[in-house]
Amino acid sequence: MKITDGEKLILLMLSEIYDKLGIDGEIQPDFIRSAIFSNNTWSIPWKYVGIPFEEQNTPEIVGEVLDILEMWSVIETSYAQLSPEQQGWVEKEAEPFGANPKFPGFDGNNETEYMGTASFLVNELDRFEEFKGRSFNSHFPSIEAYRRMLSVFGPIYRDSGFGQLSPQDIVDILKERVHPKNR
Repeated sequence: MKITDGEKLILLMLSEIYDKLGIDGEIQPDFIRSAIFSNNTWSIPWKYVGIPFEEQNTPEIVGEVLDILEMWSVIETSYAQLSPEQQGWVEKEAEPFGANPKFPGFDGNNETEYMGTASFLVNELDRFEEFKGRSFNSHFPSIEAYRRMLSVFGPIYRDSGFGQLSPQDIVDILKERVHPKNR
């Protein structure tokens, strides 16, 4: 959603009026403020789907973060459904990333836009609620590893009929976290 600087100011002022008057409407002023201050105005039409906004393209980074969150959600869910023996096998085969794999987030120093987008999707738009309450700061660069993982995950997930991953699938995806020069 393209909002001019003047429109942002108007929306922020209206949000303050909403709060001062105690208006309990369908529009959430805290969300509007958060979307504006975090530069996630693309999210306003996502939150208020009943409003006929003009068609807009989702920012590329949002699409990529959605793909990454979906991949990690499937990995975590599939791993949790494995038997203890299968989990042990995954741990051994995908070392050092195979032990109870969890989404570690993005680097807070160099991947802040990714980290902020993930946090906004989870905490403000209530997407991927299984990640709520987690830190999204991995403290190490992650995006290149996630892109390698996605290149393997996409075909595997489609071939599985978008179902649970096998232990071998999980291993194949997790091994992509290791940089090719270190294999």
